Amino acid sequence: MAVLSAQGVEFAFEVPVVVVGAGACGLVAALAAHDEGQEVLVLERDENPTGSTSLSAGLIPAPCTRLQKEAGIEDSPELFAQDLVAKTHDHTPYDQALAAAKAAGPMIDWLMEKHQVEFELVTGFLYPGHSRLRMHGPKSRTGADLEQNLLSAVSNAGIDLITGASVEDLYVDAAGRVAGVRFRRPDGAQEMLGCKALVLACCGFAGDAEMVRRYIPEIADAECCGHLSNTGDAVKWGEALGAGLADMGAYQGHGSVAHPHGLPLTWAVITKGGILLNLEGRRFSNEMRGYSEHAAEVASQPGNVAWDIYGSGGEEAAMGFHDYRELRKLGVVKTANSLEELATVTGLPVEAVAAELEAVERAAQTGEPDRFGRKFSQEQLLQPPYFAVKVNGALFHTQGGLVIDAEARVLRADGTPLPNLMAGGGAARGVSGDSNYGYLSGNGLLSATAFGRLAGISAARIAAATA
Repeated sequence: MAVLSAQGVEFAFEVPVVVVGAGACGLVAALAAHDEGQEVLVLERDENPTGSTSLSAGLIPAPCTRLQKEAGIEDSPELFAQDLVAKTHDHTPYDQALAAAKAAGPMIDWLMEKHQVEFELVTGFLYPGHSRLRMHGPKSRTGADLEQNLLSAVSNAGIDLITGASVEDLYVDAAGRVAGVRFRRPDGAQEMLGCKALVLACCGFAGDAEMVRRYIPEIADAECCGHLSNTGDAVKWGEALGAGLADMGAYQGHGSVAHPHGLPLTWAVITKGGILLNLEGRRFSNEMRGYSEHAAEVASQPGNVAWDIYGSGGEEAAMGFHDYRELRKLGVVKTANSLEELATVTGLPVEAVAAELEAVERAAQTGEPDRFGRKFSQEQLLQPPYFAVKVNGALFHTQGGLVIDAEARVLRADGTPLPNLMAGGGAARGVSGDSNYGYLSGNGLLSATAFGRLAGISAARIAAATA
């Protein structure tokens, strides 16, 4: 990864807007730039575009969408921004959160109406930290379907996408303007391409073990269930260009990844009264704090694993997710009709499990928070049949990166924008604060799609101005 001088370099071909990365961020950016009247080319390292998007549940939080209004849900960008900032303990700047919140709703409606990308509103349970039902995703609740729907939209729009094209170098002039890129094909051949504006949508650095250990040592020894092509290219280029970096310790972890299968178990089971028990049969945290911060929590337990225990309410909520149905097919989900049978199928000490369930029941009866600060309702009390999945904690993707403004332009360390460089998704600083606790459900795809659209619009404007 290098930033090279553009002086004296001539490009045989030039495209007004080049996008690096064909995940949700890059595809949305490409659609946005195309809709603004500019020719766009997307360069994707992998032969088959998947990225972090395909590994997700495909859910994007957004306020004031048509689907929300049809469901009678009152929401606002301001309320959503407050939820985002509150989750980060006031670390994320409100204006940055508001920029994402304002862009998200129109972005969902635009994708549905202009590009026929199908979404439905997730109802039935509220993700921790969200004050309204605002999650939008494909019916399957899988990011693989979201990725395919966006790829279809890009294809239908006539936007060119080259796969197997690993961008290696940027050519930049003395003013910091990107003049073009050099990319490598699978056979080693190199090609050069000029551009008037560049969008970095190549995600974060979860696949670079050295960068993870440098910036996020707490999760460095946990399993990485993210996309291993996320090797921090955008950050490396940005540093060479003098761009500002922020929140490099932020990441989306997951404390409920089925072990050893690597598929995430939806946190919906927790919202329905589910609990996490370590191998000693003991709870160790307030599970409702969220799934991201529980990655390190679970990874630090004996054996680096835990058991997710839940009831019929959790099972019903989880069945709407493709990954959960796959876990069912694999026989990962254990069932038990009594406490003794639960102890047998999990190998947990029955006395400890019984004590934890009794403590939960006391909390529900009194209405007071338990010893971890979690409140339970009578409806959340676990009753047979019990369901159990062995899980570990894992790193999915990073949330820190290049500092951007409300138009997704990359900013230098002094706060001034680079002339023609945009970023979004994992390549840019997100809205998840500076650690794992700030990740509000859906933040990854929120940053990818909301800032992706803003990046595409900005790239098209800059390209048009320099035509």
